[in-house]
Amino acid sequence: MIVPIPAVVPPGRMSQTEQPVFGLANGLELRPWCLDDAEVVMESCQDPDIQHWNRPGHLSLDDARDRIARWEKRWRTEEAAIWAIAEPGGGSPVGLIGLADFDLDGGSAEFLYWLLPAGRGRGAVVDAVVSVSRWALEDLGLHRLRITHSVANVASCRVAEKAGFALEGTMRSALLHSDGWHDEHLHARVQGDAWTW
Repeated sequence: MIVPIPAVVPPGRMSQTEQPVFGLANGLELRPWCLDDAEVVMESCQDPDIQHWNRPGHLSLDDARDRIARWEKRWRTEEAAIWAIAEPGGGSPVGLIGLADFDLDGGSAEFLYWLLPAGRGRGAVVDAVVSVSRWALEDLGLHRLRITHSVANVASCRVAEKAGFALEGTMRSALLHSDGWHDEHLHARVQGDAWTW
């Protein structure tokens, strides 16, 4: 007799709750994106570093509004959880962090993030990765979180290491950027890993 393995995260655990807001140690906060943030999303696509490492494309203001609406819908359909890294009290976003590639049955998800120049150098992404990781592992109930990045993206490697994500290996020629194929590092954190923050 085959006994089915139950889902690690039961359906509805995300969608039946509001997306949380988190205060960060550096004074910033994580909050859901709103349509008023569309200009920031549009402008982020013009930043050379964001364009190179994240491939967001070029968005019009309407495209940016559509993307924000899709992020909200993806929370409700339990496909992704995307936050603005923003000045507190509903202030302007300086970056994005989220989990996508959800496998709630299998208990895993992958990080994505970027920062505008105004948010860089403040430790915002490391703090945000740790906050979202605690929520994903302790509250949502995921088992494994991944960070992948080009081996040439030294800043992302530092973020993963500082946030306590172990380097598990290098995937050869796994990621296409505008300058060609890149090898990609794979970092992960699993349930039970010690918190350094």
